[in-house]
Amino acid sequence: MSSDGNKKQFWKRNAAKVPGSIQHVYGAQHPPFDPLLHANLIKAGNKPPPATPGKPKKATTFQEFESITSDAWDVGDDDDELLAMAAQNLNIEVVMETANKVNYFKLHRLNPLDVCLCVYAALISLISLLPPDAAGEHAALHRQRSLPHRPPVIPLVARMADQNTSGTPAMTEREASRLDKFKQLLAGPNTDLDELRKLSWSGIPRQVRPIAWKLLSGYLPANAERRESVLQRKRQEYFGFIQQYYDSRNDEHHQDTYRQIHIDIPRMSPESLVLQPKVTEIFERILFIWAIRHPASGYVQGINDLVTPFFVVFVFEYIEEEVENFDVSSLQEEALRNIEADSFWCMSKLLDGIQDNYTFAQPGIQKKVKALEELVSRIDESVHRHMQQYEVEYLQFAFRWMNNLLMRELPLRCTIRLWDTYQAEPEGFSHFHLYVCAAFLVRWRKEILEERDFQGLMILLQNLPTMHWGNEEVSVLLAEAYRLKFAFADAPNHYKR
Repeated sequence: MSSDGNKKQFWKRNAAKVPGSIQHVYGAQHPPFDPLLHANLIKAGNKPPPATPGKPKKATTFQEFESITSDAWDVGDDDDELLAMAAQNLNIEVVMETANKVNYFKLHRLNPLDVCLCVYAALISLISLLPPDAAGEHAALHRQRSLPHRPPVIPLVARMADQNTSGTPAMTEREASRLDKFKQLLAGPNTDLDELRKLSWSGIPRQVRPIAWKLLSGYLPANAERRESVLQRKRQEYFGFIQQYYDSRNDEHHQDTYRQIHIDIPRMSPESLVLQPKVTEIFERILFIWAIRHPASGYVQGINDLVTPFFVVFVFEYIEEEVENFDVSSLQEEALRNIEADSFWCMSKLLDGIQDNYTFAQPGIQKKVKALEELVSRIDESVHRHMQQYEVEYLQFAFRWMNNLLMRELPLRCTIRLWDTYQAEPEGFSHFHLYVCAAFLVRWRKEILEERDFQGLMILLQNLPTMHWGNEEVSVLLAEAYRLKFAFADAPNHYKR
């Protein structure tokens, strides 16, 4: 980013069309601009920052954070340059201590492998202390290592299945008993949906999750005899939409929508899944058909993430191994068609309840972020005042929480477990999610209160260390969210000042 005095505001984008440009789609990457909310930022942006000699001042506002942050491509990737930059930011005693350790290995002529490992560790230590605007990959490494009490990084999709089946070689007696209860309930001629919701609130075993999600979302009827005919009809209806609409993706009216979908899918996670050509094709069809059939909102960035949990869960109907290690194209064509159609209809059912999140100006998200701010101010005033003190606006971090339903903050295995409860809760995605976000924010109160500037708070809130989370952490989060809902949902005046 340029740091000159005439730079554009953070949320403002150049509206001029240029060859090959794509019309901006509001979503995770383009939060709506609220002039009232950001009036102070506009005023600040019109004044050139004063030049202060000596040590640079820490960023305390979003405007200052932007002005001192460089894009990844503004810095070279040469390792010598990075090490030189690191040395400038390190205390000289730290540099000398590292150098002495390397010399010690050389003088004592130890195993070359040990020397290599020591040098490698020293380089990583230096690079990890670079400022966050140093370079693309190294900046990400810095953010990972600079967060308080952050454990070592593991692959994003490690053990995407629920912990009931992946954490141990065999189910416990309690897990086996819960699975039996689900099977008995689902085996009846008419499934008691209220009882299914009660059982599902605490998590659904992987073996029965596909059928349970279809029932809870309203895609399948409770009557067992009607299910097969409904499945056949809905699947045929979906592929009828494909024949009717998909060829129009390159038409003038639809090409911008399709192009944006095509750009967004490779940005999704897990990459090992969505970058498979067959999966990319399926996701493009699902998202394009949904956008065409919902012109009030059309396609908005963030909707693409909502396909993944359904797709992964429905793939589990046909395989035993983990999805991230599986070649989806090896499935039979009929199975792939069934997974695609079922994912489309279940995602559509979900979006029917939160479509105001994605209509023009995204009013649903605006209301939810405001409600989150009011709720947090009542349940943890210290956290609320701390963010006010350093001028952190809730919209700057919670927009993504609402737009993507926390999918960018949690591993996929945790999202799937979270959605078990969302589908068991009345208005789980539209209403209960607010209380989950409040509990999620307060969960990090210690780390939040330890940060003493705007930049540190934003880096923390956008890179919360949840990579190692599993069922236990999600269950605690949901229990706290339920407590908040019980206390505040039927008494909204309790959290209004």
